[in-house]
Amino acid sequence: MIDTDLPRVLVVEDDPQLLAMLGGLLTEEGYQVDIAADGQQGLHLGLTREYDVMLFDRGLPAIDGLDLLTRLRVRGIVTPMLILSALANPADRVAGLDAGAEDYLGKPFDVAELLARLRALRRRHLDVARSLPVPKGRLELDSRCVVVADTAAVVRLSERECDLLATLASRPGVVFSRKQLLAIVFDDAESPVVVDTYVHYLRRKLGRTVIDTVRGRGYELGRGG
Repeated sequence: MIDTDLPRVLVVEDDPQLLAMLGGLLTEEGYQVDIAADGQQGLHLGLTREYDVMLFDRGLPAIDGLDLLTRLRVRGIVTPMLILSALANPADRVAGLDAGAEDYLGKPFDVAELLARLRALRRRHLDVARSLPVPKGRLELDSRCVVVADTAAVVRLSERECDLLATLASRPGVVFSRKQLLAIVFDDAESPVVVDTYVHYLRRKLGRTVIDTVRGRGYELGRGG
């Protein structure tokens, strides 16, 4: 049985021996590991599963590592990402970091350093994961409130309001259907009308721009306009 409490990592690497080594190493270190041998499979996994950290090779078949990283970022994936590549001169590192990676490690690499960098990425991510940016402020998950940026006013949310806003804020730019939001936030409800009701509650408290309606598709985090 898989322990769902284990941190989850996605490894995308086209060298089969290195992929197997990384998979075994990270499993021994207490990670739940998903592996992909090309960028297309990595994109599918990155968009459909939740991870604590991702580890990419740069020179991948199907979709290049930097392109893969950019596609995930554009779709609102905020998971910390480390690029592992033989292209390791300063210009290559800058290109990787500018594409949205949090860290970049050249090949060949020291195993202890790789593991330390992954731990550091997870710690930094957890430090900010309890606060999410929303239009005109930030959502504080532990206190279930929105702190308005200009005035520092605090708007209290109910548990369901907070869960709904956090779902949208964790994937900015991603449109969630009413059916998806019903399953994620209101799993004990039967009608998707409850989603519309809580969108109304949030707009009444935080303004209409906090959540955008995408006609015929669902809802996404507002763009602050």
